[in-house]
Formats: sequence, C-alpha cells, structure tokens
Amino acid sequence: MVHFLHPGFMCRALYIPDPKKDPLGFSVVKVSTGTGAGTRTSAGRRVPGQPASRRTPCGDPCGFVWPTCDWTFTSAKEEASPYSLVNICLNVLIANLEKLCFERSDGTLCLPEHWSFPQELAHRFLEVMTWQGMLTDRTASIFQGNQMKLKLVNIQKAKISTAAFLKAFCHHKLIALNATAVHTGLPVPDILSGLCSNSWIQQNLQCLQLDSTNIPPDSRLLSFGQLTGLRILSVFNVCFHSEDLANVTLLPKLESLDISNTLVTDISALLTCKDQLKSLTMHYLKCLTMTKPQILTVIRELKYLLHLDISNHRQLRSDLAFHLLQQKNILPDVVSLDISGGICITDEAVELFIRQRPAMHFVGLLATDAGYSDFFTTKQGLRVAGGARMSQISEALSQYRNRSCFMKEALYRLLAQTFSIQVTMPAILKLVAVGMRNHPLDLPVQFTASACALNLTRQYLARRMPVRLLLEVTCLFFKALKNFPHYQQLQKNCLLFLTNSRILVDVPFDRLDAAKFVMGWLGKHENPKMQAMAVSITSILALQLSPVQTVQLKEELFKAVKALLAIVKQKTTENLDDVTFLFTLKALWNLTDESPAACKYFIENDGLAIFIQVLETFSESAIQNKVLGLLNNIAEIRGLSSKLVTEDVLKHISVLLHSEEIEVSFFAAGIIAHLTSDKQPWISGDLQRSVLLQNLYTTVQNWPNSSCKMTALVTYRSFRAFFPLLGNFSQPQGQLWALWALCHVCSQNPRKYCKMLVDEEGLQLLCDIQEHSEADSQAKQIATSILDDFRVHFMNYQRLPLC
Repeated sequence: MVHFLHPGFMCRALYIPDPKKDPLGFSVVKVSTGTGAGTRTSAGRRVPGQPASRRTPCGDPCGFVWPTCDWTFTSAKEEASPYSLVNICLNVLIANLEKLCFERSDGTLCLPEHWSFPQELAHRFLEVMTWQGMLTDRTASIFQGNQMKLKLVNIQKAKISTAAFLKAFCHHKLIALNATAVHTGLPVPDILSGLCSNSWIQQNLQCLQLDSTNIPPDSRLLSFGQLTGLRILSVFNVCFHSEDLANVTLLPKLESLDISNTLVTDISALLTCKDQLKSLTMHYLKCLTMTKPQILTVIRELKYLLHLDISNHRQLRSDLAFHLLQQKNILPDVVSLDISGGICITDEAVELFIRQRPAMHFVGLLATDAGYSDFFTTKQGLRVAGGARMSQISEALSQYRNRSCFMKEALYRLLAQTFSIQVTMPAILKLVAVGMRNHPLDLPVQFTASACALNLTRQYLARRMPVRLLLEVTCLFFKALKNFPHYQQLQKNCLLFLTNSRILVDVPFDRLDAAKFVMGWLGKHENPKMQAMAVSITSILALQLSPVQTVQLKEELFKAVKALLAIVKQKTTENLDDVTFLFTLKALWNLTDESPAACKYFIENDGLAIFIQVLETFSESAIQNKVLGLLNNIAEIRGLSSKLVTEDVLKHISVLLHSEEIEVSFFAAGIIAHLTSDKQPWISGDLQRSVLLQNLYTTVQNWPNSSCKMTALVTYRSFRAFFPLLGNFSQPQGQLWALWALCHVCSQNPRKYCKMLVDEEGLQLLCDIQEHSEADSQAKQIATSILDDFRVHFMNYQRLPLC
C-alpha cells in the first residue's frame, strides 16, 4: 500500500512549442529523409548545395546528403511528435536480430533469404544499428550479399574489424562512406585498401569522412590516389602529413577538403588543385611551419573557394585571420568564412570584408572581439556563429557541435544568456543535448551544458518542452554522472534537474538508474538544501519503482533506508516538522511498499522505535498518516508483521483508530486488520486481540460511505495483500475493512482499480462474499456495491463474467 500526494506533481497535457513566440528556439529545421538539394535556415532561406539531412560543418557548400535518424537535428514540432512508424519498426527489428536472423557457420548473422530492403530503408537500418552500438562483426555480416544495395554507408564509432568491413560493405556500389572514429581494429589504410578493391568504388566514391580514425604509426603514404571520383574528403584529427596532402591534391575531382587538426606542416600542395577546390577547412593546424605571408599567398591563389575555415583555439592567439581581412583581391567568390578564435579581429574589418562580397551567407566569429555591430543583425541572409547574442550562440552551437573548444565557448555564452530567460526554447535545448552527446568525456562541456539545460528547463519552461527531448537530456545527465562520478557540482546539477515535476512525472527515463544515483547521494552528503532535494526525489522515485526494481537496488536500498531514518530521528529530536521531514517520511513509506527487503532494513535500523518517537512528538494528522502508512506496509508482510505486536505499537494504533481524521483511522484500522489475521503472535494475548477486533468492527461501521473523499490520496500497486482478508470469513472485521478500502479506491479511480480487480482475479472473491451464507450483512452490501460499480464502468467496453 502506497501513499503519494504532492500538489505540484499532477499529470499534464503536452504543450506544443509556439514558433511565433520562440523564433530562436524554432530555428532548427525538420530534416528530410530524401535527397533534397538544400536545407532551410532559420530565416527560411535555402542554402544552395547544402544537404537536406543536416548542415555541413561551418557552411561547407560541398555537403553530402546522408540518410537521417532520430539523433539528427529535428524541429521542435517533430520532437513533440510520436516516433515515426519506420523508426519504430527498425528499432523492433534491431532489438530482435538474434531471433529473426540465421547464424552462419562462422558465427555471423544473415537475414532470411526472401528478405529484401529498399535502398533508403537499408541506409537507415544501417545507421540506426550504428547509432545503437549494434554494428559488430557478428551483425555487420547482414549487409553481405545483395539483399541490401547500399550507396551511403555510415559506420561512425562502430567496433568492427577490417575483415568484417571488407565482407559487409566493399562489394556495394558506394558513393559515400562516413567512418568517423571507427574502432582501432579498422585503421585508415585498411579502409582505403578495402575501398580500392572495388573498381566501381574507385571511380564513383564521392564522399569519404575519416575524422578521428586510427592510423598505425608504421603506416606508409596513404593511398588516396586510386579514388579518382572523390569530391569530398575529411581527415579531421587524423595523423595526416604534408606528403599525404600532396597525394590528395592530385585527385582530379576534389572540391572539398578538411585537414583540421592534422600534422600538415606545409599547405603549398593545395596549389595543385587550386582551380577546382571550393571548400577548405583547416581549423587548428597546429603544426604549420609556414609564415603568414606564405600561407596567405597560397590562399590568394585559391580563387574558386566558396568556403574557408581558418578558425583556431583562442589560447593560440592566432592573428592569421586579422591579416587575411586586410588583404585586397583575395577570395573573391567566398560565401562562407570561419575565423573564430582569432585575435585582433574587429567589427569594422569583418564588415568591410563582407560588404565587398555581398553573396556571403556565413561568418564564424566565436571567441573573437567581433560580431557586436548592428550590421550583423541587419544584413539579410547572413548567419553569424558568435557570442554576441542568442541567434549567434544558436548558430555556433549548431556549427561547432563536433569541436569541443568552441562548444565550451558557445555554452559559456549561452549560460549567461539563459539566467533570466522567460521563453521556452526546445531547439536550443536540442543543441545543448547534441553538445553533451558529442563530447561525453569533456568535463567542461558536460558541466556547462548541464547548467544550461537547468536554465532552459527550470520550473514552467519545462512544461512546453517535448517529452522526447527531455528524455534525451535526462539520459545524457545520467551518462555524464557515470563518466564523472566524483564531480559533485555535476551531481548537484543533475539533482536540480530531477526536482522538476514535469521531468519526474512525465519523462520515461530509467527510474532504477535514477534511484541508485539519488539514494547514493543521500548517504554521502549533508548539505541541507541538497539533502532536501534528494529526499523529495527519492519519495517520488520510490513510488515509480516496481517491486522487482526495488529488489535490484540492494545496497543502495539499505543505505537509503538508514540515511532516511537518520534524518527522521534528527528532525524529531529537534522537533522540526519541515518539508524535508515530511518528504523523508513519504520516501520511507513508498520505499517499503511491497518491499520485504526495505521493511526488513527499516526494522533492523531501529525504525520502529524512531517512528514511535515521531508519534509521541507530533500530533499532526499529515505526519500520523505517513507513519501509519509505513506500518501498514510492514503489517502486510507475514514474516515481519509479528514485529509490530508490541505494547508501544499497539497502544498508539489503538488510540489512532478512534481519530476524528478518517485517514488516520483508516490506516490504523488496516494495521489491526492485518496483524490480527495471524493468530500466532497473539497466543498469549488473545483477549487483547479480541478487543482490537471489536474496536475495528465498530469503527468501520461508523465510518461514512466508502465513496467519501479523503484528504490524503491513497493508491495501491496491487490488491493481493487484501485477498487473505477477503477470503477469511472467520474474521469478518478484517474482511469488512478490506471491502471498505476496495470500495473506496474503486469509486475514486474506477479506470485503474476495476481493471486491477480483473487482472489480479479479485472478482471471484467478491462474488464469494456476496453468495456466502455466513458473510456479514454489511460486507455483502459493500461487495455488491463494488460489483455494481464494476458493471457500470465496463458496460460500454466489454462484457466480463462476474459470478
């Protein structure tokens, strides 16, 4: 039996974000599942050449269309919508691969022979598998053969070997491969060798992403030269040398190149492809040995560049961008320029540069002194990734989602902007979530992002946030806690986040994980404010945990009960019945519901003595309810109920049975009904038992109609504890109390409890009472009333045999 009541924790309807009231929050657009030629910006403009599926980093005009999955940028409205049927089906398929597939002799899986996937669906199937971490040597073999004809392969962070890669993917007619951060078992040389083993791929592969992919130290020159159809190459954060660059620039169709954070020391080789290169990204080229004039000379020759990224870490204090802005007749066709992190950059210099190139639609100015002029807000069609205002911060979070140095900077700026925010911004929160997900081991990113998430979801702001988005952020909080278990400030942010009623009630996160974290905090920290939050969260999570999950808590449960009892004892000694005290009583009540382990821990830690002290110290009915509710939970457990048959316990229960507050009297009566149902503990006190039963019978008869309202909201997870009482015709007093309780909850919430009666096969017991010749007349009357209410409730749904 469980008690749970809090005025703020009521079920709420889902509020769809209003884009008119939240233009910045709605700036992330819905992605396409097709192969559109562009994407719309927050202003509704279509950027030529950009993929519909996701923006390419920093406005790269040579982007490539990738299939989309749930983790790509989606609109606030889409986040508030149900999952697509396609994704639901794919998730079910992936979860049941072992059941649906056949096993080859080598232990790998294969699909049934008659199965065939449309190409777009095959792409999404692969990407969802990759995202969920399900792409392994055993499962990658599904893509062998011709049941799926892949063109776009995304295996980011997959843990597969070279052999599995060759067998699964290199026979397909690939035009794009994203192998970002794949496991070390699949190094870059093996990827290139596998791709070049297919003559069709050699001529037709257009896009290759190898960011953060391993290259063994003893590797020779990387052999990109055979991939003659390659248009787009990204080797960000790879051991890529100047010699490799010279080899790559010989590719006849190369248009877009990302050599950020590589070991390149000399970019002069770029002159080889100066007449075809349209996009060049060289963020954080820390090993460059060329002088600034030499670098600018090379850039000046790249006359057909549409996008240039020479951003750098602020700490390096690079002034290359400053000198570039002073140049005349340089980059005449550029439409996108990223100079974030540069020093000595002024609004005047950037404005002049852009005015001379009116077609520019993007400039990166984060971590610079520029971006504050009105020009950057009035220039139509210009996107600015900066830190001067919210629109710039939003753009920065989007553009720099894979760069931790700029993600930190953007989050710092966002944090300052969100302290006084009054508007719900789901798309901004989505960008924060992307930053947390992409940089799970970066503590500054995780901590600052968690603080931003708190500001964006505090109190009423969370009510208009889509549940899916709140679930994603909640899961990322727990992931951060696992990665940084000893960082208290991050833990505090998580506790603060969980205190939000919208999140605790409506978001379907893993309650067991949350309970382990919160209960772990209870026993370790004594900060009063944090302790109050942990206690309040525990009281709610305890209600949401199933009995099976409560058993799984084990050590956490023991420590939680001990810590909560310590709080009760301290507050009682201080005669302080504050909010923390009430939540602590509630937490203990809910934790012991249908949990023999929690009840046992309660008794072992002197809980009975502490609760007797509570009853002797406080006379408020709200406190008495909670104390008696917990004792009811213990009384329901046959192996522990005898522990309550003591002089002190029975004395207080006998008095409270006659309380004028019906809630107090109800709980006291329940304890007596359960304790007296077992005669064994009363062998030497049968007279006392008889007196209690008589008082119980008289009290229940004097209660008002069972459909009356109670101040306290009584809820039950199960009726099974009532069944022994209902079937015991030799003790009509306990039977009468159980019937009154059933009738009360069924009249208050028939939808839940009438169904529970059916599911737990309790209807037959009521029918037995109705027909039993020796049953108490009032008991028969209440049983008949419950069955009548049951018929009324279900007559419009289905016909169920009652008796």
